[in-house]
Amino acid sequence: MNLPTKEQLVQIYGESEESGKRFAQLAEHFWQHYHHDSAAYFSAPGRTEIIGNHTDHNGGKVIAASIDMDTIGAAYPNGTRVVHITSEGYAKEIVVDLADLSAFLEHSGTEGLVAGMMEGVQKAGFSVSGFDAYVSTKVIPAAGVSSSASFEMLICSIVNALFCGGSMTVTDYARIGQYAENTCWKKDSGMMDQMACAVGGTVLFDFSDRGCPKYKKMDVSFEDFGYRLVIVNTGKGHADLSDAYSGIPAEMKEAAKVLGVSLLHETTMDALLAKCGEIENDRALLRALHFFEENSRVEQAAACIGQQQWETLLALMRESGHSSWELLQNCYDIRNCKEQKVARALALTDLFLKKTGHGICRVHGGGFAGVILCVLPEEETECYVRFISEYVGRENVYPMKVRKIGAVQLSGC
Repeated sequence: MNLPTKEQLVQIYGESEESGKRFAQLAEHFWQHYHHDSAAYFSAPGRTEIIGNHTDHNGGKVIAASIDMDTIGAAYPNGTRVVHITSEGYAKEIVVDLADLSAFLEHSGTEGLVAGMMEGVQKAGFSVSGFDAYVSTKVIPAAGVSSSASFEMLICSIVNALFCGGSMTVTDYARIGQYAENTCWKKDSGMMDQMACAVGGTVLFDFSDRGCPKYKKMDVSFEDFGYRLVIVNTGKGHADLSDAYSGIPAEMKEAAKVLGVSLLHETTMDALLAKCGEIENDRALLRALHFFEENSRVEQAAACIGQQQWETLLALMRESGHSSWELLQNCYDIRNCKEQKVARALALTDLFLKKTGHGICRVHGGGFAGVILCVLPEEETECYVRFISEYVGRENVYPMKVRKIGAVQLSGC
């Protein structure tokens, strides 16, 4: 079934044996479910946020990177106006009728998301028709490494290859994913997750132009300076926290409105300080302060990467984590203040790092629940994995690397 080549697999995964078995299994499952003799194969990574926590939705800057956890899929046109997607591990097939999207747009789950994407594709001026797809993922679900964005970018890659002749850009992908989350999931998200999954590698993003984010790829990974990234799933998922996430951009916009603008990137820290007495919501003020300081840290971090000032980069990432704790306030949900899995994991990790004298940890991504990020010397990685596994379980600890390739078609039909 025209499986990805060994060379393609090595380019993406650094090996071809295990990944080859994974795609062979994907092909077999696709045939069992849909009985097509041909298929196109796709991959879209998850992402890690290096610095720039909750800035994208207010036109800020972020450094993010795709990771070596991905969602893969096999797909083929089915000659109808109905989309069929089977996701490994889920009993219910996703079925969306393109002729009657309104019937699916109000669904809160993946079916509604797919319907929103199909509507977003058409509103963006692209064509789509019915297709069958089988999907499998290694991206941790509901944990802050963008399992939803990885899935969205995979579906965009499928639509682009099967129906658009490759004319869609990564920015189109991101807009479509954001549209679906905003309209169908009622989640006031920015485009950072989607852009990071789509572009691939370590990337500096500038979201000041809401319609067309700027980005610059930065050829760097933590291994380049002897460190390793470890993601720790703290044991509390993101699934029921949309209100908490949406509250951050809403409160930042609340502060921006007092300053006479729509988004914080349209004004300055000085303007905020001049009118802070007029912002009655103290948390909105604190979150606005985080935005301006975090934007500055992103700019400094980009300069550090360019000048290979690795210790300064780590110090900025540490400051970012402290700001998320103290100003952004996204390390736990105040509606359930006795459950603080992120704070617990950070405190335990900090004890480990104090003993070694090197490395940083911080809340990762949206926050409130999900994962933390730890960056520490490669020689300390195994010790840390053993240490934190005692508290969260080894199955929730993920040493990982930056993946240089984003959402991609690996082979044609």
